[in-house]
Amino acid sequence: MTILAAGLRRPSLARRLVLLALGWSLAALIVSAAVLALLFQQAAIRRVDQTLSDLTVNLVTYSTVEAGQVFAPPFTDERALRVFSGRYWEIAEPTADGRLRPLARSHSLFDAVLDAPADLVARLKSRPGHPIAYDARGPLSEPLRVRAQQNWLPGRKAPVIFLAAEDRSSIDRDVQGFVAATAAAFVLLGAGLIVAIVIQVRVGLRPLFDLSREVADVRRGKSVRLAETYPSELKPLAQELNALVAHNQEVVERQRTHVGNLAHALKTPISVMIAEATQRPGPLADVVTRQADAMRQQVDHHLRRARAAARSQGQGERTAVAAVLDELSRTLERIFRDKGVSIDWDAPDDLYFLGERQDLLEIAGNAVENACKWCKGRVRVRAAALGAERFALVVEDDGPGLPPDRRDEVLRRGARLDETAPGSGLGLSIVDELARAYGGGVTLGDSTLGGLRLDADLPQAGA
Repeated sequence: MTILAAGLRRPSLARRLVLLALGWSLAALIVSAAVLALLFQQAAIRRVDQTLSDLTVNLVTYSTVEAGQVFAPPFTDERALRVFSGRYWEIAEPTADGRLRPLARSHSLFDAVLDAPADLVARLKSRPGHPIAYDARGPLSEPLRVRAQQNWLPGRKAPVIFLAAEDRSSIDRDVQGFVAATAAAFVLLGAGLIVAIVIQVRVGLRPLFDLSREVADVRRGKSVRLAETYPSELKPLAQELNALVAHNQEVVERQRTHVGNLAHALKTPISVMIAEATQRPGPLADVVTRQADAMRQQVDHHLRRARAAARSQGQGERTAVAAVLDELSRTLERIFRDKGVSIDWDAPDDLYFLGERQDLLEIAGNAVENACKWCKGRVRVRAAALGAERFALVVEDDGPGLPPDRRDEVLRRGARLDETAPGSGLGLSIVDELARAYGGGVTLGDSTLGGLRLDADLPQAGA
């Protein structure tokens, strides 16, 4: 019961169904086995009681009274003639103190007498003519089944008690054999029931398992919607999930539209301000140009995050990582041709980014471009799965590296550790922001090439 209770507390529907069915089945088997054994024992005892009844009737019928003395029939049973054979009879009369005084007995008893309960005389007196059966011990301490009956014989005023007994050792052995055989049969039946229950539960719950796998495929981008070929009990759930997926996709599309509208609404006035300021040089124009440029960077930053957050909630968008890294490597090697940069990249063909291609291009492009700027000539890019749902993008270079106490600083938006280097200082912050928008992040460390190592944690779509 403890195992059953512990199993029911575990959050598994299949385990609960199996344990409940198993508990009831085992309880039914145990009760059935006990009832069958009891019925078999009672049937065997009834057969013995019937034999003893026949012997008692024979004694009552053929016993005689002469001069007040009771004489038993000369022959009652062949076994009753052999000493301690296991078949016994006795004729007795009740005494004043409620005991039995033997009047005649079978040769099989030799000099012994049959045991009787202390209240036997009283019980027989209260029910004259009705037999009473009980268990006792024989002359050799063997278990006996005894049948006692009180009757009156012609020519005798006092009642006479007739007792017949049978060794029940054979009955006990038969019952034990039957119990052992029944137990073995029920153990085999129980094992078969366990297998049948497990198969039944697994087959019965298979649509639920299929539904779970389909939902996971939708979440990982392997499929767009759920199939609706489910049993009638699960079909409404599949339809509701499909409606939820469609609603989420609609919300994401609306967010993208709003983001695009906002970008257009803000960027155009800012571009006009910058253009007007550059046409009218002066201190005020310089201030306006710098602030407008900062505003444009802020707009780009927040719009980029908003787009990535919206895309990360979408379903069914998958981007091959190897194709993006191959395109980036070719492009950046041409850009940094004068520096002689060599990009060594590696990614499995079946590795997919769970998101839009543009976002992966921006993440990987900024990370690899930063490595190309600071390297001496070598850049290494690796992409590998971190499990079923995430993968790591690792970018290393052979440049001067970065002290540990300054690594967090470069991830801040607009941070530039070397003002002489080209760029706006947004590269690594963009990588970190987009990775966080997709539920991951960026960590910096030491590269085995001698420079900086960047690890980006990104979502993986199923193949």
